[in-house]
This record gives sequence, C-alpha cells and structure tokens, in this order.
Amino acid sequence: MGTGKKIVIGMILFFVLAAAGIYGAGVYFFSSHFLPASTINGLDVSYQTVERVQENIADEIATYTLVLNEIGGDQEKIVAEQFAIEYEEGDDIKNLLANQKPWTWILSLSNKKAYVAEAMTTYDKKKLEETVNNLECFQEMQAPEDAYIEKTETGYEIIPEVEGNTLDPEKVLAQVKKAVENGQTEVDLVKKECYIMPQVYRDDETLVKQQEQLNRMATTKITYDFEDRNEVVDSELLRQWLIQDEEGNYQLDEAQLKEYVHQLAVKYDTYGSERDFRTVEGKEIKVKGGDYGWVIYEEKEVEALKANIEAGEEVIREPEYLYRGYNREENDIGDTYVEVDLTHQRMCFYLNGTLIVDTPVVTGTPSNKHATPTGVYALDNKKSPAVLKGEDYASPVTFWMPFNKDVGIHDASWRSEFGGEIYKTSGSHGCVNTPYDMAEKIYNNIEIGVPIIVYE
Repeated sequence: MGTGKKIVIGMILFFVLAAAGIYGAGVYFFSSHFLPASTINGLDVSYQTVERVQENIADEIATYTLVLNEIGGDQEKIVAEQFAIEYEEGDDIKNLLANQKPWTWILSLSNKKAYVAEAMTTYDKKKLEETVNNLECFQEMQAPEDAYIEKTETGYEIIPEVEGNTLDPEKVLAQVKKAVENGQTEVDLVKKECYIMPQVYRDDETLVKQQEQLNRMATTKITYDFEDRNEVVDSELLRQWLIQDEEGNYQLDEAQLKEYVHQLAVKYDTYGSERDFRTVEGKEIKVKGGDYGWVIYEEKEVEALKANIEAGEEVIREPEYLYRGYNREENDIGDTYVEVDLTHQRMCFYLNGTLIVDTPVVTGTPSNKHATPTGVYALDNKKSPAVLKGEDYASPVTFWMPFNKDVGIHDASWRSEFGGEIYKTSGSHGCVNTPYDMAEKIYNNIEIGVPIIVYE
C-alpha cells in the first residue's frame, strides 16, 4: 500500500473517530441536559440540567405576573405575592428529561420541542379569589343593554345595544386559575368571553324584521266613513293588537281584531232597531221593527281590515256590509223617505227634504188580520205594470212598490175614495192603496232601498 493511500485512510479514520466522539459526547451531555430548542410551559430550557431548570422556574414563579386584558384596551396585573404562589418541586421535570431521546440531539438542533408540565406550583386559592374580586374592573361595572325598537316622530328606530363592561366573576376566576396553573402570563378577558354581553344587537335579524313590520304599520291608517261620523285605526291602536310569535315576529291578534269589528257593529248597525222619528205633523215618536238598516259583515270586514294593515295602507272607506240602508248618517232615515200614518190614513213622500207627495191612502183591514205591518222597511223593488195575486184575487196595477214581501205601495184604480176610516171595514190585504197620480209620482222619483216608515 502506498504512502499516500495510508495517509488518506488515516485521515478518514480520524474524522470518523472524531465524529463518533463528538456524537457520543453529545449523547452523554444530553442524557443530563435538555435538548436544543426545548421549552417547558413556554420557558426556554435548552442545554439545561433538571436542577437549573427548577431554579429558573422557581425564579420565574417568584416574579410571576399575570396581565389581564380588559374591554376598551384597559389592563390589570396580578402578581405572585398577592396569592402566595410558589414552585413545587416534583418529578415532572425529571420525567420530561428521562423521556427525551438524547441520541437524537443532532436532529433536535432544528426541531422545536414544547413540553407542558402541570402542577408545578402551589398557591393560596382563597387569596387568589380575593385578589380577583378586588380587581378594579369589578368595582364600576355598566350593565349591558340589548338593542331595542323605539317609536320616534319619524317612525320606529333601532336603538343600538350597549355592551357595558360587566364581568362574570365565575368565568374570570376560572380563567385566572387556569392561567396561573399553566404558567400563562396573559389572559384576554374579551376573547375568553368573560364579559356579560347583550343578547340582542342592532343587526339582529329578528329585530330588523320587527322594525320593518312596525314601520310598515306606522304608515297604516284606516278611516271608516260613516258620513257624519268616522272611526280611525292608526298605529297607536295597532300596537295594542300586536303580539309576538315564538320567533319574535309581530303579528296581529285575531281575537282583538274581531272584537274591534264586533264593537263597530254594535255601535253602527241599525237593522231592525228602534228609531226616533219626527212625523209630518211634527210629533216625535219611536218606530221599531222592520227590515231597514245597516249591518256590518263582520267576517269579511275582519279580512279586509287585516289586509289593509298588513299592506300598510292609508285609506278612507266604508266597512264591508251584509245589509245596506239608504242613508249612512246617524239618522239613517235621512231626508228621502215615505211616511205612512195608519191612524190618519195619510202617506207622505219626502225627496231630499222636500215634501213632494202628501196623499190619503187606504191600508190593510186590521179586523181580518190584514193590517199593514208597522216598522221601518226598505223599498225592495219597483215594477210597472204588475198583477197582484192572492188566494181570492188577482188585481192588475200600474205601479208596484213592495217593501215587506207581498205588502207594498201601489195604485188602486178600483177605488174612488181614499183616507178616512175606509181601511177599518174595506181595507186592503195589507198594501197601501194609493191614488193613481200620487202612486205615479212616487214611482217616478223613488229608488230601491229608500226607507218606508209605517206607524200608527
């Protein structure tokens, strides 16, 4: 073997032996020292012995400070002496060292190892609790307030929530204990959700929807037109009818809506009611019975009112009617009507307040149960000519104006006299027999629905 080759081989053996020696020395060293890039609870322990780590941890704990980050950027600190925290020496550090793999020390140079050791400290729990309770953040707390809807001059507005700064003592204490026991030096009370926050924010979907519903209803105004009177359903009344469902949405209380319409009917229905009436002679009388008058169709009106409200409409209208009279004023007889005085056998016709017919008549014979019925009726129909038929008669007439089934006003060409007491012995079957020319005048000027007042 040449001299050169021997030198090369010798050098290689030297480097191999040197590397083996260095590696072996590293293995030996890291059998009692922590590997590079090692941390315990965030503390760098690289190249340190158990004893040195314990000393450093003890020093760290003696100067331990926990920073609490509060809402609004404020901070408070809790220091070790306030709750008597001390290092408790145990086997945790030794076990961590024993479990590391020293033969991997070369690979560990770029491989970070973060260890966690628990129960390395003792502290006075009662003092810690007192310290937490005495924090400044607990001394002046503003309670959170939910966003809510408020009525203003322009409508309904969402008043934003107030977050306040009220802390949950139990949550704060739990987070502080956890930080102390894990060696953490900072706790963000906001991120850890230690604050009692509002339950409803300004952008809450339900709240926004409620505002939209209320603002739509705020523009609602339904005015019921009763000629000389009116009733108004506005936003103030509507608020009393609103109820919330399980999801918080507003809806109309059907029961209150129905009750409102029913009370309208109680107040304004006049069908068959007793009425005060001033006769042609100026006498004040009461007339009851008959089929004349107004009746609100309650079921349909509830539907119509609900539709107006849900659409946010502003309208002036009549309610839905089941029966309609001729005049809608409080005195629903008005100034166009026929007046039949049975006692004096007289009939008058007022047209728009002007007396255009005043005539004697012959009404039904009371003794044979054909008396003309009293009450206030609506003119049902007009027919010219017509044939009036009964069990024992068939009478052709030119002008037929029924107001109570087969009872009506008509001409009676077979009669030469009217008025007086003819009706008592030779009256009609209930109809109002009228001179031809007077019947014609009434027929030509009257409309279906005009009230017919019959009294004794």
